[in-house]
Amino acid sequence: MQSSLRHIGRTVRPMVSHASSSRVPLETRRQYVPSYIIHSSGSNPLHSASFLNPLNWVKEKLVPAIREKQSQEEIDAGKERAAEEGNQSIFEAETVVKKARGKRGAIPIKEGAYSPKKPYNPRPTSRRGSELQHKYSTANFKISPRKLNALGRQIAGKPIDYAILQMQFSEKRASSRIMHMLATAKDHAVRYKRLTEPKLIVAESWVSKGPRGAKRLEPRGRGHFGIRTHPNSKLTVVLKEGKTLEEQKKEDRARKIRKIVSAAATREDRPIRNPSPTWGW
Repeated sequence: MQSSLRHIGRTVRPMVSHASSSRVPLETRRQYVPSYIIHSSGSNPLHSASFLNPLNWVKEKLVPAIREKQSQEEIDAGKERAAEEGNQSIFEAETVVKKARGKRGAIPIKEGAYSPKKPYNPRPTSRRGSELQHKYSTANFKISPRKLNALGRQIAGKPIDYAILQMQFSEKRASSRIMHMLATAKDHAVRYKRLTEPKLIVAESWVSKGPRGAKRLEPRGRGHFGIRTHPNSKLTVVLKEGKTLEEQKKEDRARKIRKIVSAAATREDRPIRNPSPTWGW
């Protein structure tokens, strides 16, 4: 029995061989290469250096090679081909449109080509009568409307820069929030409504109550308790074009000067507005 097994082992052993063995001839190894490994060109991958050495494949695929410089004729031909197929880049299409506009006879542009649109320039919509204005407000935040109303009255009627300065140096907790809101409202009024920045004033400001927050119990003495509420409110402002701070000071000074009546050679029928605190002689 053992002699028969040895005989079988001797007959089978030469038939089993690996395709990558170096002792097997090249023609024999080609038989073990599967058909899906062979390239479409029909060449055997065993002849390529990258089949058995992956580093060579990495060098062939990933290492940058020197690119041949194209001539101007080839570049122009490629641009014309892309323009015919409609795959022209945005920058090249824009140059074509500019050239067409510069000439007297307009060049017809094909369908599908890029044509730059006019920039979006929104028209002012918020008008009350003939005055142009911009309305802006804060979000509802946790503060009493009575406390917020004091800040609203402080900035009402003031130029926007002066109102921002007042909120910058205010000691109130909500002043920083209002300062940022005024700065944003000023930027939006200049950018979207096209108002003149030096003439912006806070024409109106009011406080609105927000939704009531959750109620809390406040324990008191002798078994009593109270209910504590957390109010929310917001501040709304309306910006308009008005007089600057210098113009307001100049008008106030002129108005005060007009009211002054002094004793002169010619007697006037108006009473003296600013009489001297002492005798005049």
